[in-house]
Amino acid sequence: MLLRTYILNTAEKFKEAGLFYGHGTDSPLDDAVYLVYSTLGIGFDLDFERSDRVLLMNELEILEARVEQRLRDRKPVAYIVGKAWFCGHAFDVDERVLIPRSPIAELIQNRFRPMLECPPETVLDLCCGSGCLGISCALEFVDARVEVSDVSADCLEVATGNIRRHDLIGRVQCTKSDLFASLADKKYDLIVSNPPYVSLADVETLPAEYQHEPKLALLSGEGGLAIPLEILRQAGSYLNPGGLLILEVGLGAEALCQRVPEIPFLWMDFAQGGDGVLAIRAEELHRYREYLI
Repeated sequence: MLLRTYILNTAEKFKEAGLFYGHGTDSPLDDAVYLVYSTLGIGFDLDFERSDRVLLMNELEILEARVEQRLRDRKPVAYIVGKAWFCGHAFDVDERVLIPRSPIAELIQNRFRPMLECPPETVLDLCCGSGCLGISCALEFVDARVEVSDVSADCLEVATGNIRRHDLIGRVQCTKSDLFASLADKKYDLIVSNPPYVSLADVETLPAEYQHEPKLALLSGEGGLAIPLEILRQAGSYLNPGGLLILEVGLGAEALCQRVPEIPFLWMDFAQGGDGVLAIRAEELHRYREYLI
């Protein structure tokens, strides 16, 4: 069978099955391309519609098993192929970590301009999961020292593998920490965080694809705001003067503004889609801390 025929047929199967997309793709066709190209090691610059490549029998057997897994289990393609893309870089992923998809990627690629006037020398990726935020910052800011931290040892194992994958051993450090608990006396120019921010009620209504992701990385109390609020309470003490916190709260943005209307969060706009990401400086975190208590 021709590569292009197989991809189009697979996309039609995905469409008919009513799968959900949002873990790196947004359509049945993109999902089919992601699965086939990643499985066969094909570069994403290949236009399958113009390709005359013929799939071999052993390739078809592997692909059919993975397509069936996508259809039967509703497992996201990134978990099936063990790889996700973020900021143009490949990351190893499995069901111990969230699949990278944060809109913070766009901020990294824009070097956090205009919020940051100078490249950060020290960066913390808090609640790092696969390490995609911190590692992408390290690849963008080649002179920066980066720390990635998470409460989950499983996450840190995956993150360590990704640090090794991108040849960043020595410049990116892994730390097991429940938020800032194990980061005493450390200061950073930039803290980026995509923490758990989904309420239990919302998690239970998510499509089946999200049920494969670790609940620890999704769930937060107080309607999803407990962990983001705790980060806001503490982050100022871990930022250098002029330092910046970038925090993703997703659909909790409106609830956060209602909870602390006194704080002038700067909400990011994204050309590539996404919302619910705020920026706030160290001085503002100190100034408005009383409203977070």
